[in-house]
Amino acid sequence: MRAGTPKVTPTIMGTVTTITITAIHTTIPMAERIPDALVLLAWLSPGYPVGAYAYSHGLEWAVEAGDVRDEASLRDWLADVLTHGAGRSDAILAAHAHRAAAAGDAAALVAVNDLALALSPSRELHLETSQQGRSFLDATRAAWDVPRLADLAAHLDGPVAYPVAVGAASGAHGLARDTVLAAYLAAFLQNLVSASLRLAPVGQTAGTRVVAALMPLAASLAEAVWDLPLDEAGTATIRLDLGSFRHETQYTRIFRS
Repeated sequence: MRAGTPKVTPTIMGTVTTITITAIHTTIPMAERIPDALVLLAWLSPGYPVGAYAYSHGLEWAVEAGDVRDEASLRDWLADVLTHGAGRSDAILAAHAHRAAAAGDAAALVAVNDLALALSPSRELHLETSQQGRSFLDATRAAWDVPRLADLAAHLDGPVAYPVAVGAASGAHGLARDTVLAAYLAAFLQNLVSASLRLAPVGQTAGTRVVAALMPLAASLAEAVWDLPLDEAGTATIRLDLGSFRHETQYTRIFRS
């Protein structure tokens, strides 16, 4: 709710004039008043309360195993994750969640979410997507809720995959689909580079170069996946998946995945 232009009502009684000022309240969805890019900058920022900083998406084991050891190997590893792994797959899932939410199709949204959760190849990666997804949905409803999102969220009472939560909120708010997917992939990439800095195979300048080198790939994937059918979702990053299994018993670790 926000106050609009006050309504002024004069009442004349003899020689005394009484002026009553009544505030007019209107409800305006945030996404209708703020450019899409600014909404997504807030939703996908490191400060949004989803706990993204706690997950490395298997990168911690890749560093331990020597698969990622310098700038070049980090760039190659992330390019594979974007092209053959969760980058492309999550973008497809987010696109279908966006489409379902924009249409108000709760059944389709639930089906996308069920598939997204089933595609998680390990316990830790399932936790990574479901914990962030639930946190994102709860935080967005608390601060940026609109009736359509509230209606759809009522059908997602269990675990929610992160790309589904982002796609659903974006569709419910009417955010542009191309902007949503590009922003999602860019944030995913930057979060993994941030994790690599804490794991120390690269420094800040090298990490920044990796982000710059892979942004065009993220942008092209965002354009390519929108019209792909749901059965195109899935990953082919077997070594990452195996590393995720091994990470569960890794002796020293700072990330949850």
